[in-house]
Amino acid sequence: MSEPIAKPAIPAFVLVRPQMGENIGAAARAMWNFGLDHMRIVAPRDGWPNPSAVAMASGAGRLLDEAKLCVDLPEALADCDFVFATTARDRDLTKPVFSPEEAMLETRRRMREGQRVAVLFGPERAGLENEDIARANAIVSVPVNPAFASLNLAQCVLLMGYEWMRGGDAVQPREEGLAGTEWASGQEVEHLAAHYEERMETAGFFFPAHKETSMKLNLRNMWSRMPLTRADVQMLHGMMRQMVRWKERD
Repeated sequence: MSEPIAKPAIPAFVLVRPQMGENIGAAARAMWNFGLDHMRIVAPRDGWPNPSAVAMASGAGRLLDEAKLCVDLPEALADCDFVFATTARDRDLTKPVFSPEEAMLETRRRMREGQRVAVLFGPERAGLENEDIARANAIVSVPVNPAFASLNLAQCVLLMGYEWMRGGDAVQPREEGLAGTEWASGQEVEHLAAHYEERMETAGFFFPAHKETSMKLNLRNMWSRMPLTRADVQMLHGMMRQMVRWKERD
């Protein structure tokens, strides 16, 4: 008896706070057009399941049945190693910026290395917030008419799906020397960020008060830009704990 064929690795497409069920269904159809069926839905405005999404999905209803519903973005990204955020606007955040084509080629390369990759798509009204993008490792920027830069949610999903399929096997695999460790997951980086924020807040680092929000955002953005392994995360936790112990002995 022949062995079953392993399902190829594909990225997760994460719809962040989508507003209309019809757009979720249209996004599901766009994904399935290009062989993508790993959808995650974060805090949909009109609840879930959504009959309008099912009606619009047509033959792609299975994607909605299997979609992972998440309370917030950290939950949706907990098992991810690398995250792209799609946005049409300059968000004043220091991150690498990819074209859709380059982003999907990079996704294939990372997934060949065993990494789990997600692509974020924002709500229809205004797209992703800075707090969402701060949790991503890189930005995907679409070259559109600057006078009319807004893309419909399903259109953006369709564009990324097309570039995923078009990439095919064009990217050759590359090995990373990880010295016996693995890449840190999104959940591990989230816990590290929370640990540092908590300790630095106790130490009075976030001063003056009117700059606290932007300082925390910049700090969280810094963590997401760093390619951290599990060993890195453990070492950074240990460094902070040791500094706190040393201070408490004074």
